[in-house]
Amino acid sequence: MLFDYEALTLSDLRSLSALNDSKQHTPEAREALYPRVLRAATKVAVTSRCVRGIDERGLHNTNLAALSAVLGQVGREGCLCLSDGFPVPPTGFDQKPVVGGDATSAAIAAASVIAKVTRDRFMRRMEERYPGWEFATHVGYSTPEHRAAIEKLGVSPLHRMSFQSMAYQQLAL
Repeated sequence: MLFDYEALTLSDLRSLSALNDSKQHTPEAREALYPRVLRAATKVAVTSRCVRGIDERGLHNTNLAALSAVLGQVGREGCLCLSDGFPVPPTGFDQKPVVGGDATSAAIAAASVIAKVTRDRFMRRMEERYPGWEFATHVGYSTPEHRAAIEKLGVSPLHRMSFQSMAYQQLAL
């Protein structure tokens, strides 16, 4: 996500003033922020990675590689690419990891909103393809209902088998 802060209007700044760690917003608030972020951003890139690739490389490594790829798409000469908490593989641009960045950087918070809304929308679409797992309700988080659905139905092609949650370890997968 790239913002040209000098080009933002007062209206843009007002609409983005609600930005915070996306986990602190309700799904409805994130949906309301989503188009505002898209209007204000100079560049936005979204990527996703397949379940099997995540299982092979691990979630953390996959996330860092995906973040590096996205920063490489939105960065431009002279910019400073920020990441939330962890340094990422080289992007060709200066970069800085910011611990707690989604709560302290508007750009990181905006990227977090775009990522979470995109993921939640995907999970709602997957509810239609894989009924019974209630993906639209838990949107990928391990909830008691999610675990009950896995016990009843087994895993879907969307479930990461490398996920090391205590909840998953209690299930006979």
